[in-house]
Amino acid sequence: MNTFSRRSFLTALGAGAAALGLERPLSAASPAIQGFERAVDDPNASKGWQPVSDRKLRVGIVGYGVCRFGAEFGFQDHPNVEIVAVSDLIPDRCAELAKACRCQKTYPSLEALVKDDRIEAVFVATDAPSHARHCIEVLQHGKHVASAVPAVFGSLRDADRLFRAVKKSGLTYMMFETSYYHEDLHAMRQIYKAGGLGQLVYCEGEYYHYMEEPIDSFKGWRVGLPPQWYPTHSNAYYVGVGNGRFTEVSCMGMPSRIKHLQPSNNPYKNPFGTEIALFRTNEGGTARMAVSWDTPGYGGEMGRIRGQRGTFYGKYEGLEKNLPNTRRPALPPGVAAGGHGGSHGYLMNEFVTAILQNRQPLVDITQALNMTIAGIVAHRSALKNGELLKIPQYRW
Repeated sequence: MNTFSRRSFLTALGAGAAALGLERPLSAASPAIQGFERAVDDPNASKGWQPVSDRKLRVGIVGYGVCRFGAEFGFQDHPNVEIVAVSDLIPDRCAELAKACRCQKTYPSLEALVKDDRIEAVFVATDAPSHARHCIEVLQHGKHVASAVPAVFGSLRDADRLFRAVKKSGLTYMMFETSYYHEDLHAMRQIYKAGGLGQLVYCEGEYYHYMEEPIDSFKGWRVGLPPQWYPTHSNAYYVGVGNGRFTEVSCMGMPSRIKHLQPSNNPYKNPFGTEIALFRTNEGGTARMAVSWDTPGYGGEMGRIRGQRGTFYGKYEGLEKNLPNTRRPALPPGVAAGGHGGSHGYLMNEFVTAILQNRQPLVDITQALNMTIAGIVAHRSALKNGELLKIPQYRW
């Protein structure tokens, strides 16, 4: 995996580069941030695509930080989307986001943007600690909302507040968990629906992202980040297969040699660079979910699964002989699959389509919170030397 020093990172960006959103790509001569490598274009990606509506959803986008996340999912390229306005706290970033989204109207903040009555839905690509607050603000202004991960940041109270806000609003909420549209996890989900996996006995999810120096972030929120506070890339390899839930957890954390992962050097007092969680699932199975910032080598988001009727370890092996079509759904013409395993365009299209069809999206509020809060409780367990802890459950 490519790594880079914080000094070279800041030099490439310009000193003092902080943003409302997430990461911004490095220059062409610098290593790509993990996950933002573009998927190879599939010339048949749009084959069979049919519009579900002839109307355009009016969208606002907030956040254009280090990775330019606000424009990364391709809202601006969807034939059923009109981007009405964009926002970022930093004026230069806001102007760049407007240009990337081919949009003229800008606002200085999310709080200003959500007052625009023309906007029907907002994509929140802001800093992780603000996701819950910003999504609640959007919902309270009567607009659908999609959020980058995680749904909430280290707070079970915020999870309850967000869940209540979504239920009260009756509006669409979706979390853009990229693992859901990895080719392998999408295949697992289709095979599970067809009965090819049966009851899930054991699964593994892993998110390895080596960060000897933290990626630059708004107000330094990534500095010393507890690994299991960013758990959805790995936890998706259970929740995203059959909409299951984790019920209890024992998690072990390993103290890190890396400077920002020393408790005296980060705002979270977090001592761990790696946290390995062992979960009990609501169907009686077991899951091992790993998140690590301090182990160099092969990295990314990956998983495996075993059920009573079959397994998926890179491919399906099991009892089901009539396997379903596991190809990812067709993308609208002009929409790229994008980064994170070619998942970006699929997530955006699912959110837009769910609103147009007036249905729940794939990664709805219950799945988003069940993935996220399991990690919050797991970190608490790690701080208690692996004590077995119960996990709250979210259901409609």
